[in-house]
Amino acid sequence: MRVIVIGAGLGGLALAQSLLRAGVAVDVYERDAGLEARFQGYRIGLGDRGLPALKRCLPERLHPLLHAVSGDMAGEGRAVDTRLNELGRTPVQDEGLLFDRHVLRHLLHAGLDGHVHFGKRFDAYEPLPGGGVRAFFDDGTTVTGDLLVGADGMGSAVCRQLLPSVEILDTGVAGVIGRTPLTPELAPLVPGWSTLVQDGNLNLFIGKMPFRRPPHEAAAELAPDVKLPETSSYLRWVLLLPPGAHEASEEVRDGVDFVADLVRGWHPLLRAMIREADRGNSGLGPIRYADPLPAWEPGPVTLLGDSAHPMPPGGLGANLAFQDAVSLRDELAPVARGEAPLLPALAAHQQRMRDTAASVHSAAMATLRMITRT
Repeated sequence: MRVIVIGAGLGGLALAQSLLRAGVAVDVYERDAGLEARFQGYRIGLGDRGLPALKRCLPERLHPLLHAVSGDMAGEGRAVDTRLNELGRTPVQDEGLLFDRHVLRHLLHAGLDGHVHFGKRFDAYEPLPGGGVRAFFDDGTTVTGDLLVGADGMGSAVCRQLLPSVEILDTGVAGVIGRTPLTPELAPLVPGWSTLVQDGNLNLFIGKMPFRRPPHEAAAELAPDVKLPETSSYLRWVLLLPPGAHEASEEVRDGVDFVADLVRGWHPLLRAMIREADRGNSGLGPIRYADPLPAWEPGPVTLLGDSAHPMPPGGLGANLAFQDAVSLRDELAPVARGEAPLLPALAAHQQRMRDTAASVHSAAMATLRMITRT
């Protein structure tokens, strides 16, 4: 059995790790030129469902390294004004352990050399007579396999062909997300798990990613064959744009300068946080989501992660993607051994994936509605 995975994000790499350990042949095709090709997002919290699933995907020898590059949440959240005067507090949030997306992506790539192919932009697929599927890429090449898995995120090209009626919806709200090194001078900005700065129709959310150990140093000691980026602990901040700025934001090329202009009268520490941001890891864009996907007939193409259940930003999608990877691996391993047929296995995976996503979709949308109302 051979599985073709489109997309080398967290979900696609987790699936590849799982399938290889189960003895299933797998190749991953990614449009980016490499792991460092573009901005890859910030911290996520992995809770009591996502973290155990991730551990099941990774070889056990990498579990100590996974723990070493995580971070803990501590303390209450708080709301402040632009001069850092406290307005209120919120209880401690339980997001589980904190991880950086970019570091996790490198960790999940460990051991997959020869199985991940970069610079391969997926165009389309066609089912083959008698079973199987062929994938077409924009460089004119094709590959064939028994199953194609779309793990190419929100707006998935695989999903567009499989379920053309699915729409990615725009909330009408845009945001700027940035990352700033966590220095002793800036650490007081987030004494607990998060800080919300309120200024009329401007809302700046600040969280932190405190690595237990610098990822590259932890890897050098615990798994010398694994190369992790030299990412230091940082503050992650998100500014929701005021009404009317959403359309104007499409003309903005530098999100940091845009935010710096909006906060020019704020506390010096807040202005310093924006000024010292990593411009190469900042982004500006609309907040999007999708309604739950309809059921589809099992065949030689299936989906995983945000391709199957596009969630609003916040890290929930990563938790679900790791669960999806474990679900699909558990269904495909008996198929690869000749102990079960493929289509019923895919039907079971797809139903489980939709049920799991449905259990959290309403909560995710409630949070999104609260943020957009704010």
